[in-house]
Amino acid sequence: GNATMEDLDKMEQLCYYIKNNSLCGLGQTAPNPVLSTLRYFKDEYIAHVKDKKCPAGVCQDLLTYKIIDLKCKGCTACARGCPVGAISGTVKQPHTIDTTKCIKCGACMAKCKFGAIIKE
Repeated sequence: GNATMEDLDKMEQLCYYIKNNSLCGLGQTAPNPVLSTLRYFKDEYIAHVKDKKCPAGVCQDLLTYKIIDLKCKGCTACARGCPVGAISGTVKQPHTIDTTKCIKCGACMAKCKFGAIIKE
């Protein structure tokens, strides 16, 4: 959550330092997984660092839950299922999620039968 683009460069430099200065094969190959992901998934790293988004949707701290108005039927199932009361709305009207209260647990998404809640 607090990394910078310079940190990505430092991470790569550190990997090469370890690779080039290790005395055994294990140490020399240990940084390979990190170097591979930096090479083939650089856009994922950049999204995490610059945009504070997780394209794969797995980093809980970088997710935002959102209700799609056109799909929300206002059934209140999500609001009733939210353990912290982060969802508000009236019956038969689209609901909204207060992102400052949301703990990103996914309970609302599990309760919604209409697929109106997405995580971005």
